[in-house]
Amino acid sequence: MKAKWAAVLIAVSTFGVIGNQANAQVAGSQTIGVSVEQEAIIINGWSVKKSLLGKPVYNEQGQKVGVMHDIIIAPDNASSFAIVAAHQFLGVSQHDVAVPLSQIDYTNGKLVWAGATKDAVKAIPAFQYAKVRATPMARKEYSEHH
Repeated sequence: MKAKWAAVLIAVSTFGVIGNQANAQVAGSQTIGVSVEQEAIIINGWSVKKSLLGKPVYNEQGQKVGVMHDIIIAPDNASSFAIVAAHQFLGVSQHDVAVPLSQIDYTNGKLVWAGATKDAVKAIPAFQYAKVRATPMARKEYSEHH
């Protein structure tokens, strides 16, 4: 009986060593995919497709000030911008504005842009897609001075 348990313990410890070796990081290598820490951030994040696009945007008084039309990701990953359709007619945007995504929050089940009013949003210069690169650039080519 002791021999069986000894064999089990040896097998388990050997498997544990092999398992640990398979997970070992090599110096200078980068993990492909998502780390455990990033996974936790993703779980708490917003799905653009499910949570943002096409959703109404309100101010803190509950007045609708636009509709989330698009998200622009900056090459440096440090900042992203919401494109809010300030005025739509039959589902077609007539006046899009760019807003730092940090200005929009999710409160009481709604996207909220604090301080926004319909008039203030319409007064913001219209966002023009023609000024956005049609093809993404390599991150290594990105410079804040472009």
